[in-house]
Amino acid sequence: MHERQNRQQLKELTGVDPVRTEWCAAFVNAILELEGIPNNDHHKYPLTARAFLDWGNSINPQDIMPGDIVVFPRGNQGWQGHVGFYVGRHASGKWVILGGNQANSVRYDLYDPKRVLGIRRGSKLIKSTGSLPPWLAKY
Repeated sequence: MHERQNRQQLKELTGVDPVRTEWCAAFVNAILELEGIPNNDHHKYPLTARAFLDWGNSINPQDIMPGDIVVFPRGNQGWQGHVGFYVGRHASGKWVILGGNQANSVRYDLYDPKRVLGIRRGSKLIKSTGSLPPWLAKY
């Protein structure tokens, strides 16, 4: 799903205009809500990736599991970041992350685990597979 080609669907899913708003955190919040897991909408800054550093329970990198939320740095401002769902480990050693606003799309990308700011786990894990999850089918 691309932010321009699927703009209306992403607006319906996330509640923000993906062309005008950095939307990775809005995507994670929307998926948590769809899965019946308390999201981060109550946070003072719910649309920032780093707000997820306050969400759920902190997880050590050696204990990461598919469905955990991972926060990475982005940009040159202390508040900037990126957030997505851990899917697994690539043969290169990088982590496969499913997220929104990854190359302006919902997609899987590889991230360096050495750059992780934090790993968080909620009350239950979201199951991830090699294809886009079924909850995206309606969007």
